[in-house]
Amino acid sequence: MSEQTIALVTGANKGIGFEIAAGLGALGWSVGVGARDDARREAAVEKLRAGGVDAFGVPLDVISDASVTAAARLIEDRTGRLDVLVNNAGITGGMAQEPTTADLDVVRAAVETNVIGVIRVTDTFLPLLRRSASPRIVNMSSTVGSLTRQSAADVETGPLSMAYAPSKTFLNAVTVQYAKALADTGILINAGCPGYTATDLNGFRGFRTPEQGAAIAIKLATLPADGPTGGFFDDEGVIPW
Repeated sequence: MSEQTIALVTGANKGIGFEIAAGLGALGWSVGVGARDDARREAAVEKLRAGGVDAFGVPLDVISDASVTAAARLIEDRTGRLDVLVNNAGITGGMAQEPTTADLDVVRAAVETNVIGVIRVTDTFLPLLRRSASPRIVNMSSTVGSLTRQSAADVETGPLSMAYAPSKTFLNAVTVQYAKALADTGILINAGCPGYTATDLNGFRGFRTPEQGAAIAIKLATLPADGPTGGFFDDEGVIPW
């Protein structure tokens, strides 16, 4: 197998995901650009390659069993293992989401993509991650998933969000469960928040750039063997649950 570090970033055709792929590629890694839209995926791969990144496209729809299985087969055939998985793909479901008038289809869609999709991808790729000498998993979360911050009267956490924010709380809990299950394997798994980043998910209202938003994922993807696992972090450090 190649000595080059192999990473897969889901939802990597634009925004934060693209910048995570670019940042990991700048380290000399080979980066799989996971995305469901063929044209956008290939455009992202072409742009990354033009910037010197060893990028390759991975057709991937995180809510499809068949798509995720095919993606794992593609990477196994190409590299024989996976060193780093960044679960970045996600949706907001639109804003605002009033609890008393919640559209249950929107709630289901957020959980299906932001939580079940992460479980589906992680479980499918675990056999390839177990073949790595330094496997890392990064789940892109958000501080809106922090119950401590959401319940604090003096902390601004944005509009009511019956689908997106709880889905990130759910994702954080899932991250902890994986960390407990994988404690003796050398696989480090953590959740990271990119901050309020200007992307199409928020109508480009964020004040951070996608490159800044990608920084925490790159940090967690490159943790040393004695690094943390089962944690929740942003650029400033630990985020309260």
